[in-house]
Amino acid sequence: MQGRQVWFSLGRGVVFAVACGLFLTGCGGFLPSSGISAGQAVSGYNEKLAAPIEVLDIDRDVVQRVLKVGGKRLFSNTLGARRVLGHRIGPGDVLEVSVWEAPPASLFGTSVMDAGLGTAVSNKTVLPEQMVNEAGTIRVPFAGRIDVAGYSALEVEEQIVKQLHGKANQPQVLVRVIKDASSTVTIVGDVAKSTRMSLTPKHERLLDVLAVAGGVRESIGKTSIQVTRGNQVHSLPLDLVISDPRQNILLQAGDVITVLSQPMSFTVLGATGKNEEVNFAAKGISLAQALARSGGLNDGRADAKGVFVFRFEHPTLFGGDKGYKGLKTAHRVPIIYRLDMKDPGSFLLAQQFPIRNSDMLFVSNAPSVGLQKFLRVLHQTLGAFRGGAVMFSGN
Repeated sequence: MQGRQVWFSLGRGVVFAVACGLFLTGCGGFLPSSGISAGQAVSGYNEKLAAPIEVLDIDRDVVQRVLKVGGKRLFSNTLGARRVLGHRIGPGDVLEVSVWEAPPASLFGTSVMDAGLGTAVSNKTVLPEQMVNEAGTIRVPFAGRIDVAGYSALEVEEQIVKQLHGKANQPQVLVRVIKDASSTVTIVGDVAKSTRMSLTPKHERLLDVLAVAGGVRESIGKTSIQVTRGNQVHSLPLDLVISDPRQNILLQAGDVITVLSQPMSFTVLGATGKNEEVNFAAKGISLAQALARSGGLNDGRADAKGVFVFRFEHPTLFGGDKGYKGLKTAHRVPIIYRLDMKDPGSFLLAQQFPIRNSDMLFVSNAPSVGLQKFLRVLHQTLGAFRGGAVMFSGN
């Protein structure tokens, strides 16, 4: 009897010690966890960034700012406003110059006699083909050097006639572009055939050059179109270009069209139905769609107030770079967006808030999860001592 009392006393002491240890060390630090709590997500200080990470609650104002700063800029607003000029001659083009003179004088050749009329008629002289040099000029006999770069064929004809005035008898000139090397656009990437296409007075559009290249390899929904014009680089989903005629912009000489079908994705972690990398189409998805594809919030673990999106954003989103070290070159700073899904209005905001490529979506554990884990450990510990006590008492 005395032995059993000692056993139970010892058991109660061990259980009490385990319980005290759990409470003193904290359930979050002692028990295993799938992630951080909502409080830990917003209270940290990152020494490598040398500044607290900016935490923004997702409300109507934040949604509008995110859409404005990080949203896709339409081709019609960035590349479609400038008037497209007609064909302009440039270096590398090959030109053919033909000259007619009125009889009887002949500067470039002999006149031809019409047997029926008994009079001389004008004769055409075709000069050898010339490639426009780096300086943008060609040479014409008796006219000298002619500036042709940036001019149309008609304007070049007028220049040559002016230079031949007083040298040739009533000269007439025709200039033809035999090979167009300057007024071209290039299309590369995930197309059937990368190619270079010459622009014509028809004024080709974006989808015209895509058709010449044989179309895209991947499905339209997974493909985006990038247009490089000088120092400007802009991209849009292909399905938007097809559905909105304004985005099917007129092309300009030197444009480079790149067809991209690289998959976009975000990573989901924490108290959701599944933790994995999730791909999405080029047109993008909302936060609500991202949560749905992640299996939603786990009813037994998730803190509905702790839905977070981790992202690197442009500093202008909140009015400055906050002095983050090592990020000025990339012009991106870390931001944590927080959504309280216990507020019914948050569901509407989640439908508008865009998920970007490489975002990390995290749903924190509810505060009660740690307590539940502790109670399970405590229950298992008591069960083990209870079983030992029964065996001892049987002996």
